[in-house]
Amino acid sequence: MAEIIQRDGTWVFDGDALRLTPGRDKNVGLLRRTLGELTVPLGALAGVSFEQGKKAGRLRLRLRDGADPLLHATGGRLTEPHDPYQLTVESDRYGVAEYLVDEVRRALLLDGVPAGPVDAYLLPGPSVPLSVSAGDGTASFDGERVRLEWNWKTEESKASAGARSIGVAEIESVEWQPAVGLENGCLRFRLRHAPTKAPAKYDPNAVELWGFKKDPLMALVAAAVQARLPHPAAAPGDALPPSTSSVSSASSAPGLPPGAVPSPAPGHDHDALLRRLRELGELHRDGVLTDDEFALAKQAVLHRM
Repeated sequence: MAEIIQRDGTWVFDGDALRLTPGRDKNVGLLRRTLGELTVPLGALAGVSFEQGKKAGRLRLRLRDGADPLLHATGGRLTEPHDPYQLTVESDRYGVAEYLVDEVRRALLLDGVPAGPVDAYLLPGPSVPLSVSAGDGTASFDGERVRLEWNWKTEESKASAGARSIGVAEIESVEWQPAVGLENGCLRFRLRHAPTKAPAKYDPNAVELWGFKKDPLMALVAAAVQARLPHPAAAPGDALPPSTSSVSSASSAPGLPPGAVPSPAPGHDHDALLRRLRELGELHRDGVLTDDEFALAKQAVLHRM
């Protein structure tokens, strides 16, 4: 097990998953604090890196495309204090950070985890029910319906139509954009049979955001809805019902914790481990793995058998 504890948060790797817990430092973003502890399965990772600085360094996780509904809904637009996949590391813990990186990379190599995209969400998305007030309205989501309610700052033509209630089955896509400079952001739900190019200020299916403190929390609503939409990379016949995410269906197996993926059948697992041993041997012969790395990886595979 590898563990690093910082004011910015704590990362723990047990060989199968990374557990990310936000710290209580004042610089930890509101989104991270609200999201809470996050468990990232090894299979969702595309890589990990550590960047040293003069006063502080930074650990970064790179997830496989399509693995996380939060990253998909926000399109990589989460800023540094709110990004749950970054950790600020103090200079006296650089060695610990490098050790954690080595352990994660070794596990990715050992398990043969590809870095390519996936066609199903491997993380469950934020818990519901959720309700966030920011910008010109309040967005609530109970897992089946989105409710949009307006405040006194809402543009009159949009507010006059009253509160909106939108079923997941009606939603084609969801997007979250932060306010940047003089350009306002939004949380927008695009409906299947009601396309629009109206600005968020006038769109009854969008909350306009002005760059205030609670804006990032709207990304949690976006992610919770996104987790219940068909995965963008899934074939049409493989799409899940709108009220169910791929992760929740996988975790419904008896005895599995939320977000866990059922293990393969014993025979299949044994064959996979045998193939892994052959792959490790080839990597060792080709000089990719040193003698020590090969011995350690081989021992881990044999232990799992």
